[in-house]
Amino acid sequence: MALPNAKSKIIEHYDVVSPYYYKLWGEHLHHGYWIRGDESKEKAQQQLIEYLARLAKIPHGAAILDVGCGFGASSLYLCKQFGATSTGITISQVQVEMANAAAARERADARFCLMDAEAMTFEKPFDVVWSVESISHYQDREKFFASAARFLKPGGIIALTDWFKNPNLSRAELRKYIHPIEQGMFVRLEEIGHYEEFLRSNGMEILRREELTSRCARTWDICLEIIGDTAFWSLAAKQGKNFVRYLNSFRAMRAGFSSGAFVYGLLVARKLDPASQVESASLPFLSGHADCPAD
Repeated sequence: MALPNAKSKIIEHYDVVSPYYYKLWGEHLHHGYWIRGDESKEKAQQQLIEYLARLAKIPHGAAILDVGCGFGASSLYLCKQFGATSTGITISQVQVEMANAAAARERADARFCLMDAEAMTFEKPFDVVWSVESISHYQDREKFFASAARFLKPGGIIALTDWFKNPNLSRAELRKYIHPIEQGMFVRLEEIGHYEEFLRSNGMEILRREELTSRCARTWDICLEIIGDTAFWSLAAKQGKNFVRYLNSFRAMRAGFSSGAFVYGLLVARKLDPASQVESASLPFLSGHADCPAD
C-alpha cells in the first residue's frame, strides 16, 4: 500500500489545486489562530504567523529558510516586518511560480525554488528555519531535522507549527480519527514529543512547546461551510478521486479536533552546539550567499 504522504501524490495534488486554494483561502495556506473568536479567516491566519514570529524572536535582517513555503506569504511577511531575506522551498512547481510572482509584486527580498526538504542543499547557513504545516508531509523527519539543524548558524532558531496526534491513542481511535486524516490530507501524523526528540538529538534546545488546538479549530468550521457549495464538488470531481478524498477528509479534520485525537502544535528551538561551526565545513555548501541553487 502506498504511503499516505507519498511525494508523487503531494506534488500532483498541490500542482493541480494550488490556484483553487488561493481563491479559497487567500495567500496563507494554513490554519487560522483565533484570539477573540470573531476574526475573519484572513486575520486569524495572519495572527498565527505573527504569534510564531513573536515567540521565535526573529532578529532584524535575519536570513530565513521557509521550508514548505506554499504561496510564500510567511516569507513576505517576515521580509516586511523584520527586514529579513528569505529563501523558500516547496516540491510544487506551481507554488514556486506563484510565490515568486508574489515576491515580485511586493518587491520583497525573497526567492522561491523547487527543492525537496529531505534533500536540501544551500550555499550558507541561516539564522532561522521556518516551517508552517509542512513537516507532516515528509517521510524521513529525522533526516529533515538533522539537515535543518546543520543549516542553522550557532544560536539559530527553528520555528514550526504542524499537525500531530495525541499520544496513547487506542487502535480504534487511530482508525476512527487519525487514519482518515492521513489518507485524505497526504500526511503521516506523529506525536509532538517525537519532534522534540529529533530537535534535541541534533543539538537544539527547546524554547517553547505549545498546543494551539483550541485556538485553531474554527478553521474547519469555515472549511466545511466553504465546501457546502455544490459547485466546489463539481470541480473536485473533475480533478480526480484524490481531490474528492481530500474534501471528504475535512469532516475527519473537524472530528479529530473535537475528539482531542488531533493536536495542532508549535515548537521553537535554538541551536546550542558551537562545534557545529566546525562540522559545517563538511556540508554540501556552495559559494556565495544563502539562496536557491542556480538553475
